[in-house]
Amino acid sequence: MRMSGTLFAYIARQFFYAVAGVFGGLLAVIFMFDIIELMRRSTGKELVTIWVILQMAVYKLPKMEQEVMPFAILFGSMFAFWRLTRSNELVVARAAGISVWQFLLPGLSIAAAIGVIQVGLFSPISSALLQRFEQLEGMYFKGQISQLSVSSMGLWLRQGDNSGQAVIHATRMDQATLELQDVVVFLYQGRDKFVGRLDAASAKLKEGYWLLERVHVSLPDQPTQTAATYELPTDLTIERIQDNFASPDTMSFWDLQGFITTLEKAGFSAHRHRLHFHAQLAVPLLLCAMVLIAATFSLRPTRRGGTAYMVAGGVVAGFLLFFISDIVLALGLSATIPAILAAWTPAGVSSMLGAAMLLHLEDG
Repeated sequence: MRMSGTLFAYIARQFFYAVAGVFGGLLAVIFMFDIIELMRRSTGKELVTIWVILQMAVYKLPKMEQEVMPFAILFGSMFAFWRLTRSNELVVARAAGISVWQFLLPGLSIAAAIGVIQVGLFSPISSALLQRFEQLEGMYFKGQISQLSVSSMGLWLRQGDNSGQAVIHATRMDQATLELQDVVVFLYQGRDKFVGRLDAASAKLKEGYWLLERVHVSLPDQPTQTAATYELPTDLTIERIQDNFASPDTMSFWDLQGFITTLEKAGFSAHRHRLHFHAQLAVPLLLCAMVLIAATFSLRPTRRGGTAYMVAGGVVAGFLLFFISDIVLALGLSATIPAILAAWTPAGVSSMLGAAMLLHLEDG
């Protein structure tokens, strides 16, 4: 029997309200704990006011929304299906000839739509706000000065301390040898007083300094001098340089592919960004998998008893899947397994597991 539009809308509405309620509750709790954690970290930092803390908590909230959404779908689905089962509405629907797969269609449709909206529309907003959060965190909590940006024009690296700064530009970098090519260094005293320029054919990152080769040294009111080598002090390491890359979370989903291409042309590894890109693509499937797992543990007739154990089993299964997902993503980040496999495995395995359990338990 085909499900009527009225029944479809009713189930979808029940599902949406349950997910929205759970999502709002989880987000409120996370927001409160973020404020408490930021207040703890701000102890002894006079520049960090309550206004800064509230700003940072708000900027971080969209990122946490993406983290908590699968849990909201899982728990919201379980609650919605449990209510429909307890009120015998599911029994009536099945008696009318509607299969469990038809009954799940509204929930799966909403979960998929939420995933698409989250990745396609919400990601640019979340990435922009998270980037602002990291800027404030670096400014007020970490005191970061070094910064790296990568564009189609090459690499731009800023390093320095309270006494002066250096802005380094290079067309590309060889990650294997840590060598910059076609290097230009702008030297500043303090933050904005220009004191010199260095033009070099290459620069290698050594321990505690950049070794520039075939250098032209230009100083104000002085003729240009040439040197075979020049040592530019630095406290940077390759690890710190790569840590200063734009985090994948701070980039819009629509900008990731272009940035990956630019990063690889510059000689850096884009493995972390490619993993994040495919993980974002897998979000709609992952949310649908949460609906299937929730249905497995909550679409059981109450006359069979053991409802509390079923719900508890669903919660445990959900957290177990997320724990395994973290392990798989960690393997992907370390390049132990391919990025595409690491990104799609949690969603794919969860979907197949949920479908298999439903096929086993239901007559469908």
